[in-house]
Amino acid sequence: MIGTELLGTKDATATIAVKNLDVARKFYGDTLGLTPADSRESEVLAYKTGHSSLLVYVSQFAGTNKATSATWVVGDDVGDIVRALKTKGVVFEHYDMPGMKLEGDVHVSGRMKAAWFKDPDGNILCLVNG
Repeated sequence: MIGTELLGTKDATATIAVKNLDVARKFYGDTLGLTPADSRESEVLAYKTGHSSLLVYVSQFAGTNKATSATWVVGDDVGDIVRALKTKGVVFEHYDMPGMKLEGDVHVSGRMKAAWFKDPDGNILCLVNG
C-alpha cells in the first residue's frame, strides 16, 4: 500500500543527456571517477555514485539545460575535490550570486560552499558541502 509520503522514501537518479557516449564515458568514468554500474542498454551509461546512481544517455537536447543537472554532497572536501578535478582539466564556473563570495573556484555563503563545472556537453554539475 502506498502511504502519504509517495516518493519521499524512494531513491532518485540523476539523468543527464549527452551527445556522445564515448566522450561521456571518459568524463564521468575517468575524470570524475564514477564507478560504472550494470547497464543492459547500449545507449545508456549507468554509474554508482555514493548510495545513488547517475544515468547518462544520448539525446539531441544534450547540454540545453541552463540549470544544475546533478549535485554531489561532498562534505568538507569541496576544496580538495575542486583542486583534484582541476588537475584533470575540469574548468570551474564563476557566477555572480547575491550573498555569495568567490574564494578561488568555490562560492561561499556563511558555512555553505559550492562549486559548479560543466561536462563536455555543457551540462552544469555542482559540488556542495551540504
